[in-house]
Amino acid sequence: MIDTLKAMGRRFARSQAIKPTLLMIAIFGLWEIATTVFKLPTYLVPSPQQVIGQLVEQWPRLLSEGMITTGAAVAGFAMSVVVGVPVAMLIAYSRTVEGYIYPLLVFTQSIPKIAVAPLFVVWFGFGIVPKIICAFLLAVFPIVVSTVTGFKSIEPELLDLARSMRVGNLKTFWYISLPHSLPHIFAGFKVSITLVVVGAVVGEFVGSNSGLGYLLQIANGNFDLPLMFAALVVLSAIGMVLFAIVDLVERLMIPWHPSYRASQAPN
Repeated sequence: MIDTLKAMGRRFARSQAIKPTLLMIAIFGLWEIATTVFKLPTYLVPSPQQVIGQLVEQWPRLLSEGMITTGAAVAGFAMSVVVGVPVAMLIAYSRTVEGYIYPLLVFTQSIPKIAVAPLFVVWFGFGIVPKIICAFLLAVFPIVVSTVTGFKSIEPELLDLARSMRVGNLKTFWYISLPHSLPHIFAGFKVSITLVVVGAVVGEFVGSNSGLGYLLQIANGNFDLPLMFAALVVLSAIGMVLFAIVDLVERLMIPWHPSYRASQAPN
């Protein structure tokens, strides 16, 4: 039993999770010391103990509201992938499409989503649709930009070699263009998966009666900062889990990428 615990401890010490775990412990420790030493009132900055107490006490509510926010975020991310990747491919392979679509994307991205979110509530009501649209609008632009960069960064020599060997366009795309673009595509996915959570919360702020954004508004109106911080912790956890899932899918799809080979090399 002791040997098993020691082996688990050694694996954890070698894992990538130890550094962020130690950093979070240090941050929470300094936070607790600061609230104790400076006697900060709860309505300004709650202590970590109070936040943890709210996490335990309100966990069923936080879980149910978090599932609603997660559903909207995942739906917005899926929509951004389904729309963003094909649009990026059209932009990468057609100068005409690039001339028309790219400036429009930049224009729409420059509009603050919190300013147009009330319009979605007017058009689509107080359901989940405005949340999904807000998440989609925040997430699609990084995917398009990264995917366009990936397809445009393919070495011309590889494409010339494929043409000289009379390889068809479909095979060239499947065996050369797509594999070389995947690292850039997943880079866009990683940025987008965190932005969709923000987009879903924005949608909940402007018009919703459910979700963590709605819970944050209630806590803010009641000056219940421990509940606000607990909801923020849950939101951060959702973002981290979604990011970890995308990172896992990337590792499974492109294990040949140099960054992963370097991380697996012995120190």
